[in-house]
Amino acid sequence: MPIATPEVYNEMLDRAKAGKFAYPAINVTSTQTLHAALRGFAEAESDGIIQISTGGAEFLGGQYNKDMVTGSVALAEFAHIVAKKYDITVALHTDHCPKDKLDGYVRPLLAVSEERVARGENPLFQSHMWDGSAETLADNLTIAQELLERARAAKIILEVEITPTGGEEDGVSHEINDSLYTTVDDAIRTVEALGLGEKGRYLLAASFGNVHGVYKPGNVVLRPELLKELNEGVAAKYGKTSPFDFVFHGGSGSTEAEIALALDNGVVKMNIDTDTQYAFTRPVADHMFRNYDGVLKVDGEVGSKKTYDPRTWGKLAEASMAARVTEACANLRSTGTKLK
Repeated sequence: MPIATPEVYNEMLDRAKAGKFAYPAINVTSTQTLHAALRGFAEAESDGIIQISTGGAEFLGGQYNKDMVTGSVALAEFAHIVAKKYDITVALHTDHCPKDKLDGYVRPLLAVSEERVARGENPLFQSHMWDGSAETLADNLTIAQELLERARAAKIILEVEITPTGGEEDGVSHEINDSLYTTVDDAIRTVEALGLGEKGRYLLAASFGNVHGVYKPGNVVLRPELLKELNEGVAAKYGKTSPFDFVFHGGSGSTEAEIALALDNGVVKMNIDTDTQYAFTRPVADHMFRNYDGVLKVDGEVGSKKTYDPRTWGKLAEASMAARVTEACANLRSTGTKLK
């Protein structure tokens, strides 16, 4: 069962929360980056999450028509086949989907899983993300209610982002300012709209200073202790201890201490994209620079087929990205925690 059933995915998240570890959620854009992520999880003996953003789905759909649904469904179906060769369990997730792309991405994918469940099968994806951080909180939660109802019926978990993550990802951008911190009032309004599990399980991407993209440690002020305040604020009103399953977005450049505190305060999923993109590309660049006269037909020569063969540099890229995934597992304390 390499691709988690809905029941197993819930068990994975429960185990992470109880054990104060998190699953790396690795963005993939190809079959090769998918294999790199699976390999990294397997080598770390960690279960994990594979995710596809709207931009990644467009890329997977091919540059002729950039169809997001075709691209994401194709890779998900591919993952269901090849993941059987890896001795770990993974969940499939779609990342950041803003309002203007819901009808072209998440809603059609929900329909795909609804049809599968109606036939007695499991959903194609185990969770989807609705990114309403560019909307007012009221509008954000109204849409989240609709999506959560459909997700629950299709045995899918919904991820919601209620306040902005700074920086830019796939065309969604926010300034780096004080709005990057979720308040207890924001959290309470979320519970009023989405409940505490009785309306369907959801993951909460709360903001504690997170920024997408590349930054050096110290350039952004992260406050992972804020997650404890959100949990306690909601617990005081509703009487449920640690009510939220938090997601850590924009974590590139975070210190180990910041990550550890976030885990202690309820983070069960951490998105990793920028760092794995670099890990994948770095050895390719090295190969090209070192072997320019082999990958190029310089001065009328013929080059070297073995050098420009995509398999040659592709293997280096896969190994490097897999190593970065195993590092992420160690940072998030998921190493060695795979389901038996």
